[in-house]
Amino acid sequence: MSDTDSGALEQPKSGPADRATAGPLDEAEANAVRPYVDLGGVKILPRPELGLRLEVEEGSKRVVAVSLDYAGSTLQVQPFAAPRSSGLWHEIRAQIVDQIARQGGRTTPQDGVFGPELLAEIPVAGAAPRHARFIGVDGPRWFLRGVIAGQAATDPEAGAKVEDLFRSIVVVRGTTPMPPRDLIPLHMPATGAPA
Repeated sequence: MSDTDSGALEQPKSGPADRATAGPLDEAEANAVRPYVDLGGVKILPRPELGLRLEVEEGSKRVVAVSLDYAGSTLQVQPFAAPRSSGLWHEIRAQIVDQIARQGGRTTPQDGVFGPELLAEIPVAGAAPRHARFIGVDGPRWFLRGVIAGQAATDPEAGAKVEDLFRSIVVVRGTTPMPPRDLIPLHMPATGAPA
């Protein structure tokens, strides 16, 4: 079987070589005494000038993403269940390329600090296209997707600050069996912090 037949084969995990020490971290790898904001599937390390919003699905009222406003940019994150041995990012990147192409947008694959990523131009009715960077990291039994918009999508200095923010996230997979690609449940912080 040649490499071109690998579409149906398991893909290797994608992420930086130092992920287990530099992040994004698995709950088992994180420092338990740090003051994280617990949002269920992810824990966020508070920092000055960081704004936090939860994206809630209209009908189900289910939290489907966490948006972090920082350094003139927005980082939207979603944690997904993943297989123990193979990665999801290769397949998910291909789906993002298809989705954006159907909207009339363009994507450019590039290598970033987390490995392969996509730079996208997404059409906006009556306005200039919106720029976004799609990043992803395969961890142990989870996949963390990030979408960077705003200044950090095109400015390297702002980009480095948002990449540092992405690295500081802790993913809490939990022990409940979940099919790969299912969103790991997110919830409001117990402290009643504003959403």
